[in-house]
Amino acid sequence: MLDFGYPWLAVLALAPLLLRLKRQAASDASLTLPALAKLASSEQQTQRSWFSLHSALAMLIWLLLVIAATQPRWMGEPVTMPQQGRDLMLALDLSGSMEIADMQYQNQSMNRLDAVKLVISDFIKRRQGDRIGLILFADAAYQQTPLTFDLITVQKMLDDSVLRLVGTRTAIGEAIGLAVKRLNTYESSNKVLILLSDGANTAGNIQPLEALQLAKAAGVKIHTVGVGAEQMIQQSILGRRTVNPSQDLDEGLLTQLAEYTGGRYFRARNLAELEQIYQLIDQLEPIERDSLTYRPQRSLLHWPLALALLLSFILAAHKVHWREVVKHAG
Repeated sequence: MLDFGYPWLAVLALAPLLLRLKRQAASDASLTLPALAKLASSEQQTQRSWFSLHSALAMLIWLLLVIAATQPRWMGEPVTMPQQGRDLMLALDLSGSMEIADMQYQNQSMNRLDAVKLVISDFIKRRQGDRIGLILFADAAYQQTPLTFDLITVQKMLDDSVLRLVGTRTAIGEAIGLAVKRLNTYESSNKVLILLSDGANTAGNIQPLEALQLAKAAGVKIHTVGVGAEQMIQQSILGRRTVNPSQDLDEGLLTQLAEYTGGRYFRARNLAELEQIYQLIDQLEPIERDSLTYRPQRSLLHWPLALALLLSFILAAHKVHWREVVKHAG
């Protein structure tokens, strides 16, 4: 089906006719003065030349340019594509304890935040068709990106997150409350929050159990991930000793948050366990979205432009020829 992007521009096709009528009216007025009688013959000659080849080509070129300006396009038959994906809100702990280098990657020590970034980055790349949002929390919780299909922006916001960006403590309750608030702005049958933390709730205006009630009422499923190794060799003036760098991790709270909302709790002592998040996402039921219907479009703009260009060359050649005729006649 033929369609036009800017059909109202078609009125420009009348511009030469209006200009012609204006000149005709001015000519008729001048003929009423005896002193301008000599101009009558000249005007009559102009009227006869109006339908000459030169005028016809110029008018046709103008019409083709007007057609091009209206953005002609060919619309194909409607195509319906079913949409299927997941809505996931990620909440990442940026408290001071995420600086502890108790994670191993390729026989090298890595702090917890870098380890989480490494795994989540790969996770984001594999979420084509899913909608992801990012919340960062420490002393308070902040939404870095809303739920979006723009995975490149989510990845950039994740890369830009640094330790102590929003404080040094851990506001788990506030992170859940903010996630629930944002997820409630979308009509979705499957609201999922994945919360990664390495500590206990020590900040925020909302207690985790209060936020848990809000999540339950809103139908938000929470999956929690406890990050941090259970053993770490520490060097001191008394020699080497083994410590538990995750002694502040509140596994009881994280487990309660997950189980009470129908989610699961994962313990990530190393990168291998942290990558279990892939299995978690695979187990989530995809959201059936409204079908996306579109009509293939094929622009026809180049055809009138190409024809107008060709006629312009013909018109230029005709002018040159006409000058030569006049020159020889003179």
